[in-house]
Amino acid sequence: MRHRMAGRKLGRKTAHRLMMFRNMVTSLFDKERIRTTLPRAKELRPIAERMITLGKRESLHARRRALAYIREAEIVSKLFETIAPRFAQRPGGYTRIIRLGFRDGDGAQMALLELIGSEFKPPKAEEEKGAKKGKKGETPSATAQEAREAPPKEKKPKEKAAKEKPEPPKEKAPKKKAEAPKKEKSDKPKKEGPADD
Repeated sequence: MRHRMAGRKLGRKTAHRLMMFRNMVTSLFDKERIRTTLPRAKELRPIAERMITLGKRESLHARRRALAYIREAEIVSKLFETIAPRFAQRPGGYTRIIRLGFRDGDGAQMALLELIGSEFKPPKAEEEKGAKKGKKGETPSATAQEAREAPPKEKKPKEKAAKEKPEPPKEKAPKKKAEAPKKEKSDKPKKEGPADD
């Protein structure tokens, strides 16, 4: 019987398990969602929620306690400045676990642990494409109507000087090589070596 033995060991020694949870909490607050196994997500959830509760206190002592666990000042500042104020009116339940099925390699059950309010949002480009296409009978989106109702933009007079291309620099004539002064021929006969007699 395992009376008063709370928590899963997850096949790791205590120090390894605690460091793994620290790393996972840091990643969760950095990315706002992580994909892991279901038992790990269930063990990580209370730790993450405790850190968010610390962030809601906004005191130096709470910040130091969070920094003692998370160990990255940037993530702790994000926790206190952006994540905790998001849950100011919420008394608990800051995270959700979504089951993702089983992993191919070993069959472990996978899960997505994410902060409430950080749901997946499609990129804007896809939304604009969907709004432009529109089905028959649907009214066009508000942005499209605003674009139609907006007065046409006035064209500014084009200046000729700005339109003209600058002239390329004039090519310089190639320099002539300086000629060496010619030696004058002297009337003196050349000295010859010993002649054969």
